[in-house]
Parts: sequence; structure tokens; C-alpha cells
Amino acid sequence: MEPLTFGGYWDQPSSGDWANVLARFSLFSGISKRRLRKLVRDSTFAEFGRGDIVVATDDAADSLYVILSGTAKALGKAAARTLGAGDYFGELGLLDGAPRSATVVATRELHVMRLPRRSFLELAQDDPAISFTMLRNLGAQFQRLETQTAQA
Repeated sequence: MEPLTFGGYWDQPSSGDWANVLARFSLFSGISKRRLRKLVRDSTFAEFGRGDIVVATDDAADSLYVILSGTAKALGKAAARTLGAGDYFGELGLLDGAPRSATVVATRELHVMRLPRRSFLELAQDDPAISFTMLRNLGAQFQRLETQTAQA
């Protein structure tokens, strides 16, 4: 994925700039810029260094995390994979309210946008396409797990 750019204004990107970034990610590709700007205004940003724990197993599932740059890995998962820019995590707990099922650790410097549960669920209700994208991605993850289990 290309590096994030904001028309030369790195120090203070606007909610419109961040909406443009999110629109490049598959999860948000069909969502209007107006809705994305609102989502960004409700969101917070966080930065983690290599080895930092982003979320831990059994933490409250109050946010969806979207990776803006860097990489992370979910620990304790049989089919763990490296997550990078445009990937997201925390969707299961976000949907059912259950505590986190994995610990996610930054494997390089990591920048994330933290989308609050309430705001994300409002978006999903108004724009069901985002829910279908999440379901497709979850289905692909389950298929990968089944394949790895069958090969073991």
C-alpha cells in the first residue's frame, strides 16, 4: 500500500484527509465520504512501538482497530497472520460485546485508528455493505483455519 499523504500537511490532517485514507481500505470502500468524516471525528489515534501490546485477551471490546501503518500480530491464534495497513482487528468483540479473544502485539512501529463500538455499529446499520465486507473477511479467515487444521 502507498504511504499516507495529506496534500503536504502532515502535521494536521483533517477529518476529510483521514476519510480519504479510510476510503482506500477495502472495509470502507463503499462508504460515503460524509459518513467516513463523521466516523473519523468520533475516533482516536494511537501509536505503538515494536513489542507493545495493543489489546490483550479478555480486555473489553469497545473499539475496532484499523491499521494505518506498521504491522501487528495476533498471539494465541492457531492461524495468526501478520496484519498491515488497511487491515483491522477487534471485529468479533465489537459485534457481540464479548471480551477480546486474542492479544495483538505491534511487530513494528504501529499507527492505528480506534473506532468506538457505538459509532461503528451506527455506521454498519446505516451502510450494511460494511457488514457484508466483514462477513466475507471472516469467512476467508475461517476457511484458512480449516485448511491449516486439515493439513496439521
